[in-house]
Amino acid sequence: MTDGKAIILLHCPDRQGIITDVTGFITRNHGNIVYIDQYVDTVEGHLFMRIEWELKGFFIPREHIKEVVDELFAERYGMTSSIFFSDERPRMAIFVSKMSHCLYDLLARHREGEWDVDIPCIVSNHEDLRDVAGQFGIPFYVWQLAPDKSDAAQVEREQLALLERERISFVVLARYMQIIGDEMIARYPHHIINIHHSFLPAFVGAKPYHQAYERGVKIIGATSHYVTRELDAGPIIEQDVVRITHKDTPDSLVLKGRDLEKIVLSRAVSKHIERKILTYKNKTIIFG
Repeated sequence: MTDGKAIILLHCPDRQGIITDVTGFITRNHGNIVYIDQYVDTVEGHLFMRIEWELKGFFIPREHIKEVVDELFAERYGMTSSIFFSDERPRMAIFVSKMSHCLYDLLARHREGEWDVDIPCIVSNHEDLRDVAGQFGIPFYVWQLAPDKSDAAQVEREQLALLERERISFVVLARYMQIIGDEMIARYPHHIINIHHSFLPAFVGAKPYHQAYERGVKIIGATSHYVTRELDAGPIIEQDVVRITHKDTPDSLVLKGRDLEKIVLSRAVSKHIERKILTYKNKTIIFG
């Protein structure tokens, strides 16, 4: 007998009876379903679903739910599933460089209780934002790479040791101006969230606002995505845009863009904390 809720995120080839079987499994075991959302990609013929139910009175012990779900549905439907529990607070590490706007926004939302998440550490490659971390009482760690980045592998190993020690669930790159190494990406697949100051796939790489100014576009945007080995090409979680005109300068584009970056990143982090993102191939399904 356990309080709290269980959450299943699943996907599989679509066929008749899947939803009935999965919901029936929950109700037969005395689970009260409080949320269900499903989507069928008719082009791919693939089903995506998120189900949440109360654990109080549920017959199957929580430590065995994943095992039973796989036994019942994995082979039968070719199903891939993930199980989460509402009383398990994610632990988020924030990586930053010198710009503070996204960091302040994340920390303020956390302090105001918007997110059910812990922030045990902030990591940076510069000292500039140590005072910000101090204002919120969060430990701040700095690793500065050698000019030729010859120590990048060692730095990443030390950072990973910190993340393991702090039992970090996922990482947020809040304008962290360093490329994440392959080992960290492999350790946190689809669990490293980046904010890119462009409406991807337009203007990848450095100085996208300057690229937008040179191109004369009429909108600029921001994109939050999961980090993969291919730069700025991971599954997109959230995007937004703002209109601009010929009167805008690169500096004014940067100012307008920073407002977008904070909003877009916070939306992506919220969905991740709520376990409402399902990744498939290089796309995301975002449940409401």
